[in-house]
Amino acid sequence: MGKPHLLQIGSVSPPMAARFEAEWQVTRLNDVPEAERDAFLAAHGEKFIAIVTSGSIGLPPAIMEALPNLGAVASYSVGYDSIDAKAAAARGIMVSNTPDVLNDDVADTAVMLWLALRRELIVADRWARSGAWAAQGSLRLARSVRADRVGLVGLGRIGQTIAQRVEAFGAPISYHARHPRDVSYDYFPDLTEMAAACDTLIVITPGGAATRHLVGAPVLDALGPDGVLINVARGSVVDEVALVGALQSGRLGAAGLDVFEDEPHIPDALKDMENVVLTPHIGSATHQTRAAMGELVCDNLSRYLAEGQLVTPVAETAHLPARGRQSQD
Repeated sequence: MGKPHLLQIGSVSPPMAARFEAEWQVTRLNDVPEAERDAFLAAHGEKFIAIVTSGSIGLPPAIMEALPNLGAVASYSVGYDSIDAKAAAARGIMVSNTPDVLNDDVADTAVMLWLALRRELIVADRWARSGAWAAQGSLRLARSVRADRVGLVGLGRIGQTIAQRVEAFGAPISYHARHPRDVSYDYFPDLTEMAAACDTLIVITPGGAATRHLVGAPVLDALGPDGVLINVARGSVVDEVALVGALQSGRLGAAGLDVFEDEPHIPDALKDMENVVLTPHIGSATHQTRAAMGELVCDNLSRYLAEGQLVTPVAETAHLPARGRQSQD
C-alpha cells in the first residue's frame, strides 16, 4: 500500500514540505491550473484523506464537498474562521489549528502598536528625519501608556498574554467576553459600556459571523476622541467603514491595525492618516513562531496518520472519535 494522499492548499515552508513528503503523497493544488481544478477534484477528490491549508485561504466549501473521504484539515494559523468547522464536524472531519505557539508574538505586536500610537513613534520618526527638530524645535508631548485604561475585547490565550504585557506597564485592565473568567480584571458583559470606561481598546477575539462588526460605530463613539483602537484579531471584527468615519471626524483618536476587512487591500483613507499605524498582518510573523506553527501543523497530521486523532483539534471537532489509519495505492 502506498502513502495516503494529502491535498496542500497554498504554500508551506521547506521543513514542512520535507515532513509531508516523508509521510504523504502530496498534491499541491496550486500546481493545478485554476480553470482545471473543479475537474481535477471531481476526478481525484476521493483519494484525499487530509488537507493542509492556512487561515488566510481556509477551506472553500466546494473543495470540502469534493473530497468524500476527507478526515482531517490542518490549518497553519490560530484563527480558523475561513473554515466551516461546524460543517466539517457534521461530516466527521477533524480540524486543527496552531494555538499557544504564537501567543507571545501577537501580544508583542498589540503592545507595539499601543506604544507606537501613544508615544507617536511614526510622527517622531518623521520629525527627526525631516529636519523639523532642528528647524522647529522639540516635538509636541505624547501620552504615557500608564495613563491608559485598557479594555480587551476577548480574553482567550492571546488576550491573557496581552493582559500580562499591559500589566507590566501599570495600566488598569478590563475585558469583554461571552463569559467572565477567573481573573482579577474588571469584566464588562456590554462592550459599549467597556469602551466608554476605557482609553484604549485592544481587539483579540476570534473572527467569523458571530463577531462580524462587533466593534462598530457605537463602540467607537463610546471610546471617544482621545481613544485608541488596536486590532490584532481579524479585520471582520471591526466595521472598517465606521472606523474610517470615526477617525476622519475626530470621534476616535487613533487606531493601530494589523488586520483588515479586505486583506491585503487597505483603504487609502487609513493610509493617509497620521494618527493611524498600519502593519501588514505580521502578528505571528517571526522566524521562530512560524517555525513552531509549522511543526505543530506537521505534528497534527502525523498524529492523524498514527492514531486517527489530532494534537490541537478546534472546539467544534474535539469531540469526534478517532479514525483508523488509512493507506492508499
